Amino acid sequence: MDLTGIATLLTQDGWALLESLPQYDEATAMSLGEQLRRDGHPNDMVAAALTQSRLRSAARAKFGPFAEGMLFTPTGLEQATRLPVAARHAQRFAAADVKRVGDLGCGIGADSMALATLDREVVAVEKDEVTAALATVNLRHWPEAVVRHEDAMTTRIDDLDGAFLDPARREASGKRLLDPRTGNPPLSFVRELAGRLPAVGMKTAPGVPHHMVPDDTEAQWVSVDGDVVECGLWFGTVRREGVRRSALVLDSAGGGAELNDSSMADTVPAEVGKVGQFLYEPDGAVIRAGLVAAVANQLGGRLIDPTIAYVTADRIEHNPLAKVYAVDDVFGFQLKTLRTYLRDRGVGRITIKKRGTAVEPEQLRRQLRLAGPNEATIVLTRVAGRQSVIVVRPYKQN
Repeated sequence: MDLTGIATLLTQDGWALLESLPQYDEATAMSLGEQLRRDGHPNDMVAAALTQSRLRSAARAKFGPFAEGMLFTPTGLEQATRLPVAARHAQRFAAADVKRVGDLGCGIGADSMALATLDREVVAVEKDEVTAALATVNLRHWPEAVVRHEDAMTTRIDDLDGAFLDPARREASGKRLLDPRTGNPPLSFVRELAGRLPAVGMKTAPGVPHHMVPDDTEAQWVSVDGDVVECGLWFGTVRREGVRRSALVLDSAGGGAELNDSSMADTVPAEVGKVGQFLYEPDGAVIRAGLVAAVANQLGGRLIDPTIAYVTADRIEHNPLAKVYAVDDVFGFQLKTLRTYLRDRGVGRITIKKRGTAVEPEQLRRQLRLAGPNEATIVLTRVAGRQSVIVVRPYKQN
C-alpha cells in the first residue's frame, strides 16, 4: 500500500467501494476484482480496496469491530497492539493523570486510539509517511489526537506530559530483534526520555531477559488467550509503587487477571513434591515474569521439579493464571513403555505437551505408530529430575 493507493480510497468513490465489499474471501477475491473492473472501477482503486478488505479481515483478531473502519499496512497490522492491551496501556496514563501523551512511533495508531478514548490529548508521531497517513485516517474520530509525520527520536517533547513507545523490532532482512537495546528507538533512548518526562512506557518483545530490565522499571508481561504478546516497561508515575515484575493475563472475552511481586510472594520457595491429582500449567506471562512460585503458593500446590514450570496439587482450585488438568497416570519416559500404554488403550490421536525435554513431538508421534478410536493428552517433562510422562485430561468443572 502506497500513498497513491491510500489517496484512491480517500475519495468519495473509493471509500464507498471499500465499504461496499463483502467479507473478504481468498477463494473469491480474484473473481470479485475482475467483476469490479468490469463495472468500471479503476484498477488501482480495486487493488487498494481488496488489499484493505483482506487486511481488515485479518485485523478483527486484534481490533474486533473497530477493524471495519480502519486502514492498514501488513507491517503496521503485525506490530499493532491488540485493542484490549492498548486499553490497559491507556489506563496507566489515565490513572497517573497524564493529560497529554506522545505516542512516539505510533504505527497505524492503535495505542493512540486507546489513549484518545480515555480523553487523553494525543500527539501521534510516525516517521513513515504512508503509515502516518493511515494513522491520520484511523484517528479521524478523535479531534484531540494529532498526527506528526516526524522521527520519534527528534520530535519535540516539551509539550508532552508523558510518552509511550513501540519501537520497531525487525531488521531490514525481516529478522526479529528480541533485545530492546537494538530496537528503533533503542532502550537507551527510552531511558533518557524517562529522565525528561514524568511518565514513560515502552512495549518490547516478551522474550526480554530479566537482567535487561532497568532497576527503576516495572516490567509487565501480557498474554491474550494464552499467547504472550509483549513485555511492557513502565517508568515514573505509570510504574506502580513496589512492583518490579508482573503478569497480566487477558482473554478475548474481556476478562483478565493480574499477578505481581509486590507482596514478595514469589520469594517464598515453592514446595517440590510428587505429582498429585491435578496438574496446573501456568500462563506464559506468569512464566516469563518469573512468578510460578507465587502461583504455586496461591494454589496451595507444589512444583513437580525445581526447574520446571508445572504446578501440582491434590485439590482443584480454578485460577485464571493457570490451566488445570486431571492427572490419570505418571511413569518414566521410555518409547516402548509409552507405545504399549497408548496401544492398550486404543489411542489413535494424541496431544503432546512438553517442557524440559529435548523430545520432538512430531518425531515421537511417528515413532508411536498410533491407531485406535480414542484420544489422549500427554505431558513430557521432568519429575524430580527424571524424564517422565504425565497422562492428563483437561479438567471441566461440573
